[in-house]
Formats: sequence, C-alpha cells, structure tokens
Amino acid sequence: MRAVVQRVRQASVRVGASRVGAIGLGLVVLVAVGSADTADDARWLAHKVAGLRVFPDDRGRMGHSVRDVGGSLLVISQFTLYGDVSRGFRPDFARAAPAEAAETLYVAFVEACRAEKLAVATGVFRAEMEVELLNWGPVSLVIESPEGGLA
Repeated sequence: MRAVVQRVRQASVRVGASRVGAIGLGLVVLVAVGSADTADDARWLAHKVAGLRVFPDDRGRMGHSVRDVGGSLLVISQFTLYGDVSRGFRPDFARAAPAEAAETLYVAFVEACRAEKLAVATGVFRAEMEVELLNWGPVSLVIESPEGGLA
C-alpha cells in the first residue's frame, strides 16, 4: 500500500454538493492499494500512520503523533498514487489493485486506523471528490508498505 500523509489544521471532502467527511487538527491520508497488497499491509500502514511523530512537542521538534495531540484522520482513496509515468505522458495504473480488491483493503485500512483508537473520517470509494485542506508546515510524507510480505 502507498500513502501520502499530510499534517493539517483542518480538512474536508465533498462528493457533489455534500460534505461527506471533515476533521480539525490531524492528518489527511491519501491511500492507494497495489495489486500485491494484503490485509497485513493495511494493518502495517495504519500502525505506521498512527505512530508518525509529525506534530510539535514543547521544544518545537516533531515529537508527537496524531494520537498524542488528540487529532483525527481524513482517509481518501487515491488509486492514482500507483500511476506510472516512466514511459510517455499518460499514467499506467497496472500496479494498482482492481477496484473490488482495493475497496476491501481500503476498508481494512480504515478499520485498522480505528483499531488504533483514532477518529477517522473518509471520502467515498470510487467517487469523484473535492478535498480541501489547510496543510500545516507544510508537512507531507510518502509511506509505502514493505514489499514481499511483512514481518
């Protein structure tokens, strides 16, 4: 699985005219499922996101996690993170999981984040969404679950 994680002061997601998810302080997690990913990848990624120390401590260093600061997650499915543009200009999505498998693992990731005791808002899988956020820093990280299985 692959994710882009952004530290935010607030964020929301709309589908059409409806706001379907919103958070205050926390992390926006754009998440994509690869064709070889498993439920272990979803759990690994959720644990990694929950523990990321990207919020400032008393010394101004990145010493606190989203849980430490009482923040939330806004999780958005984003299969285009697997777009390969190494050849030509049109992205190739061959490494992305098929929609049904991707949705199952996306839901598993969301549930694993909730199991980490985090408040989680989401977008709508396979919908065209508008995500609005106030990126704080900006702080943005790319995280990918290990290839070939997890220890």
